[in-house]
Amino acid sequence: MSSIVLSVVVPMYNEEAVIPALVERLRPALDQLAVGYEVVAVDDGSADRTAQLLFEHGRTWPELRLVKLRHNSGHQAALTAGLQRSRGDWVVSIDADLQDPPETIAEMLRAAREQGLDVVYGVRSDRSTDSFFKRNTAGAYYRLMRRMVGADVPSQAGDFRLLSREVVDVLKALPERTPVYRLLVPSLGFSSGTVPYARERRAAGETKYPLRKMVALAWDSAANFSAAPLRVATWLGAFAFVACLALMIFGVVVWANGTVIPGWTSLFIAVLLLSAVQLICLGLLGEYVARIYKTVQDRPTFHIGFDSASQETTIPQQRSAATAR
Repeated sequence: MSSIVLSVVVPMYNEEAVIPALVERLRPALDQLAVGYEVVAVDDGSADRTAQLLFEHGRTWPELRLVKLRHNSGHQAALTAGLQRSRGDWVVSIDADLQDPPETIAEMLRAAREQGLDVVYGVRSDRSTDSFFKRNTAGAYYRLMRRMVGADVPSQAGDFRLLSREVVDVLKALPERTPVYRLLVPSLGFSSGTVPYARERRAAGETKYPLRKMVALAWDSAANFSAAPLRVATWLGAFAFVACLALMIFGVVVWANGTVIPGWTSLFIAVLLLSAVQLICLGLLGEYVARIYKTVQDRPTFHIGFDSASQETTIPQQRSAATAR
C-alpha cells in the first residue's frame, strides 16, 4: 500500500478568488482523517493568479501539490491530468468552488472501506442553491443520459466522487480522447454506492460552466456513449422520404386531374426539405468522423508544464490575461 492513502484532485481555472476559502475548509477536513493524503490542484492554464496562490499555500501546506497545464485544456482534461498524477490508494475529485462540501469526503471514504466499494458518488440531495434554469437543465440531462446510456448512471451525481486505485488504473488505460467521467465511471461496472449531500452556493468568483460548456458536455456525453444521434439522422432521412413520396403522389393526382399549377412551389419545398435533412445528416456523421480523426492522431489532450511534486524550482511566471488571449 502507498504511504499516501488519499489523493484529492481539484481542477481549477481562474479560481484565485476562491482559493483562500478552499484552503480554509479543505485542509481541516483532510487533516481530521488521520491518514496520509495529497491534494493535487490542477491549474488548467489560468490567466489569473491561481497558480501563484496555490504555490504560496503549498509552502505552508506540504500536502498541497500544484500541477500546472501549459494551456487551458478543459475541465475533463484537467481532471484526467489529476487522476493520472495522483498517487493515493483512493482518489477523490472535487471542484474548487466549494459547492460540493469537502467535509463529505470523510463519509465517502468511510462508506468505501466499510462496504467494500470501489466507487462512491456524491449525490446532490438538495439543489435549492442552484438557479431554476440550472436545476431543470441538470434534471433533463440526467434523464436523457439514463435513457441513452442506462440506469447505471446515478441521478444528480456530477464529478464529486471517490475512486479506488483499481478504478483509476483502469481509467488511465482507456483510450478515451474526450472522457466524460460521470458516464464513463458507471459504465465500468465496479461496485458503487452513494453519499447524499446538500449543494452549497459558490464560495467566491464566477461559474466556469456557462450554458455553452453545459451544451458541449451534453453533446460529448451523447456522442461518446451512444449512437442515438446517428439514429436521429436515419429517422430524419425516413421522414424526408415519406414527405417526398407524399409530394410525388400529390403531383401525380394534380397532373391526372388536369389542373394547371406553376410547379415551382412544390419543387422548391422538396429541394429545401431534402437539402436540410442531408445537411443535418452530414453534420452528425461529420461529428463522429472528427472524433475518429482525433483518436487516430493520438495527440495528448493536455501538456504538463509544472508539477511541484517532482520539481523544486520556482513556479514559472503566469502570463497576463491579455497575453493569454
